[in-house]
Amino acid sequence: MPMIRTFLLLCAWSLSMISQAQITLESCQQQARENYPLVRQYELLQLAEKYTLSNVAKGNLPQISLSGKISYQSEATTFPFEIPGLGIKGLPKDQYQALVEIKQNVWDGGKIRHQKAQVKAVTEENARQLDTSMYALEERVNQVFFGILLLDEQRTQNKLLEEELVRNLKTVEAYRMNGTANDADVDAVQVEILQTKQQRIQLENNRTAYLRMLSLLTGKEFPAQAQLIRPEPVATTSSGFNRPELRWYEAQEQTVAIQRKGLQSGYLPSFSLFAQGAYGNPGLDILKDKFRAYYLVGARFTWNFGSLYTLKNDRKKLDNQLQKIQNGRDLFLFHTQLQVAEEDGTIQSLRQQMKKDEEIIRLRENIRRSAQAKVANGTLSVSDMLKEITAENLARQAKAVHEVQLLMHLHQRKHLTN
Repeated sequence: MPMIRTFLLLCAWSLSMISQAQITLESCQQQARENYPLVRQYELLQLAEKYTLSNVAKGNLPQISLSGKISYQSEATTFPFEIPGLGIKGLPKDQYQALVEIKQNVWDGGKIRHQKAQVKAVTEENARQLDTSMYALEERVNQVFFGILLLDEQRTQNKLLEEELVRNLKTVEAYRMNGTANDADVDAVQVEILQTKQQRIQLENNRTAYLRMLSLLTGKEFPAQAQLIRPEPVATTSSGFNRPELRWYEAQEQTVAIQRKGLQSGYLPSFSLFAQGAYGNPGLDILKDKFRAYYLVGARFTWNFGSLYTLKNDRKKLDNQLQKIQNGRDLFLFHTQLQVAEEDGTIQSLRQQMKKDEEIIRLRENIRRSAQAKVANGTLSVSDMLKEITAENLARQAKAVHEVQLLMHLHQRKHLTN
């Protein structure tokens, strides 16, 4: 019983390791988004928005100011006559004042409200711009992922070619024993085997490099034996675009719209309450030449018409900015449509080629078998037979490459339209 339990645990552990080593395209894309340093910018944007909105909102809190003044004037108001019991002839030439004012905003024409709206709009615009950068990362992951799949298919075909050559080496060695082949024929097959092993070394090194790139993109260390799961084909019927770049352009337009609406707050009146407390000489009673404390409370009304001078040009500047945004979106859609058209052409071409791949492989296989039979009958050289074996292998490689390329271009088209 303990041995059976241990055996089952080992089987479960092996299955777990195999499943962990199996990598899907979706998991790589998700891990790359989480690992990419730019993703931290989202949190920083939210914090910046929070602090800025808090600062803007403080504009509605009472504003406290402190000022002081000491002055001496060459002349001061004097009385042409003496007032009995007052003992002064006019105001002093040296004057002193220390003043504290508290101002409470009642209505500012909507300035603070529009500032808050603009802060949120700019944050949204920056977030959508980050989305475009993160979306470009997905294309990079796709390229590396399908590059590894392509190398895996080439490795598979390379192994099959080597197995075929090893079988032919044994056959040719037997022919040499029978006198129907010579040492040069055996050497020719061995050279092909060595070249196949050389190609495998290059393919293995390329795969290791690509797997390292995938590890850097995702932040996950993948073992050398990691198996990539070939994704399913995706539909290519979508003609619309749902790219993050379009949402970025929409956010830019929204920012301009808020800026345009905020122009009106520049020429609207504002109302506030104020309270002043002061200590100085003279006080409010200018007839008393001594230091006194006093206060003043009231309401203040302000209406500045200066912004009306530039209002027309400010609106034209925003209109021009809006046209630039719209032009940028049209240019993006134009280039994207060109890329989609190119992908559609490539996909159609690959599908047409794949229809012929099976027939080419079937014919190449027949030619190779015929060549092997002719070598056995002594009517064909071993070198010519090796050419046919290589040609069949190249046909199989072409089929495998076409399959992976089709998947890659299908996903690339999906990436273009999202």
